[in-house]
Amino acid sequence: MGNLPVVTTSFVGRDSELVSIERALRDHRLVTLTGSGGVGKSRLALRTAERVQGRYPDGVWWADLSHLHDDQLLTTTVCDGVGLLDHSPRRPVAALCEWLADRRLLLVLDCCERVVGPCGQLVAELLSAAPGLTVLATSREPFGAPDEHVIEVPPLSAGADGDDAVRLFHDRAAAIAPDLRLDAPDSAAAVADICRRLDGIPLAVELACAQLRGSSAQEITGRLASRMDALTDDTVWPRRHRALRTTIGWSHELCAPLERLLWARLSVFRGVVTAADAEAVCAGGPLGADAIAPALERLADQSVLRRTGDGYLMLDTLREYGAMWLAELAQDALLADRHARHFAQVAVQAYAGWLGPSQVAWYHRIADTHADLCAALDHLLAEDPEKAMEMAGCAGLFWSCCGHLHQARTYLERVLALPLSAGPHRTRALWALGITLTLQGDHEAARRTGEECHYAARRDEDAEAVLLAAHSMSFTYLMMGKPHTAHSISDHALRHHAGDPADAPSQLRCRVIRLFALSALGRLDEAYEEATRLQRISLRFGEHWARAYADHQLALIHLLQGRPRHAESHARAMLASKHELHDSLGIALGLDLLAGAIAVQGNGVAAARASGTGHTYWRMIGHPHRGTPELGAIREQWELRARQAAGDSAYERAYLRASADDAERGLAHALERQLP
Repeated sequence: MGNLPVVTTSFVGRDSELVSIERALRDHRLVTLTGSGGVGKSRLALRTAERVQGRYPDGVWWADLSHLHDDQLLTTTVCDGVGLLDHSPRRPVAALCEWLADRRLLLVLDCCERVVGPCGQLVAELLSAAPGLTVLATSREPFGAPDEHVIEVPPLSAGADGDDAVRLFHDRAAAIAPDLRLDAPDSAAAVADICRRLDGIPLAVELACAQLRGSSAQEITGRLASRMDALTDDTVWPRRHRALRTTIGWSHELCAPLERLLWARLSVFRGVVTAADAEAVCAGGPLGADAIAPALERLADQSVLRRTGDGYLMLDTLREYGAMWLAELAQDALLADRHARHFAQVAVQAYAGWLGPSQVAWYHRIADTHADLCAALDHLLAEDPEKAMEMAGCAGLFWSCCGHLHQARTYLERVLALPLSAGPHRTRALWALGITLTLQGDHEAARRTGEECHYAARRDEDAEAVLLAAHSMSFTYLMMGKPHTAHSISDHALRHHAGDPADAPSQLRCRVIRLFALSALGRLDEAYEEATRLQRISLRFGEHWARAYADHQLALIHLLQGRPRHAESHARAMLASKHELHDSLGIALGLDLLAGAIAVQGNGVAAARASGTGHTYWRMIGHPHRGTPELGAIREQWELRARQAAGDSAYERAYLRASADDAERGLAHALERQLP
């Protein structure tokens, strides 16, 4: 179990450091790896985590804090790292403490230096609440905690043929220039000299090695020697910092002018950068859009960027250097604004494309760019609050499905507290906040927000706004256990705005609420007709969100009417769609229904496994009611059937094993069986 990053390059050396860290993790609950930028703290932490996974029955989990510039998103970033997508209105730190309380796991916090004070406070709370928790952190400075065990990460040994820095150079050279031979005496001496001059700092060695595409080892060491000799004042630059600064500066000078400009402009990004995003944000002036893609590839060839999936990632140390040059060029404010407006437009486009065949792709896009979306909102809240309100409202439903409820609530409440003009953007932000509050179980606040949204929609005189308000209010009443009111509100809105869903996508959202309300009221034949109608509309547009809820209700209706095999089929279809959308609430609901369908067919052990996995998802999202209130009694009946079929002891064993397993693995197991 865990979420360790996948690294394609090999790990070289560090045998004694690995032994020391592993020993420290046995004896201490907080171990911090310190050292200057580029010395290899993150890579060493990752290698350690891979080696010790077997010690921690609840997994090894990784939280990357490198994109944080303040503590505002610190706790929610750690929550994301451990797979906690809390839907409750609790403070994120309280939810995180409860989630970790009975687990034995290793949490790796990477790049803590910008939030070292708040991070130290958070770690202290977590260690106090969770006796089975161990924390491994990387930071340029320690937390200063009383029980912290600090290990300073030294550079790689450098200067002789067998040293680790030389081995690293040869390893990376084999990938960069596979036909180049470095075993001749003069080449071997040059490589050893390069590594010695760079003090064995891994990032510096890799940057120097990248120059082998156009230079020999002897040429590299000659240029490096002249550069190093020019920086001799250790009072200005300590030796280790001087080596890294020299290599980064040299790599910068060896880039073509447009590549340097792109390097600087890319520093405004917080996460993975795609070529399309780079073109939208970084093109301009002498750097044309058509020059971006080849320049990205050349920066990756020179180890300034690292390729990852369909995009590129810049190490924090190199991002800092780029940001320094961006400020020197007096373009930092301009690029921050471009970046923010680009990602605001991404959110607007995602909202506009929600009802269509690209729906799943938009959910993934919003999830993958979460750090950049947050940075964009922070900028726009200060510089253009109206645009921030539009952006927050557009991202709201995506964030609620992806589990970012705390961030959604925080940003939506911030924009709505500002004295901004009324209109469709404000109405949509109110709708998004109402949905968020309902999912958190804060029903009274959600009801008030829904009513405010209703009055705003009446002023807008727009069908989509009216449907948004009806969706917010009816959803809240449904989750409050008032299906009659939920049905009345959603049905009234749909009857008065029965046009094409393409013109008012919230028609589908209201149909989902009306469907749930019908089944909750026991009007199953009407609910069946509504569900099949909703499926047809969803198939017409190629969307998944509403279709999955239609499958949920069809599964429930088939189950209540004595057709468990049909129910199982629809439950699995719902789970597949909700997994595509990364919608943990939908997955939890689907697993409950799947468990019921299997239980009614007499397979108590399989039902227990599905129910145990469902329990993991419900815990992960911290949902206060496990779905709509009326399902509680029905779930108890299904559990009783499963226990009778399997026997109490067999049921308990299967349930506990599944509830202790990794959520994704449990879901994969639930989806393994063939559809009936």
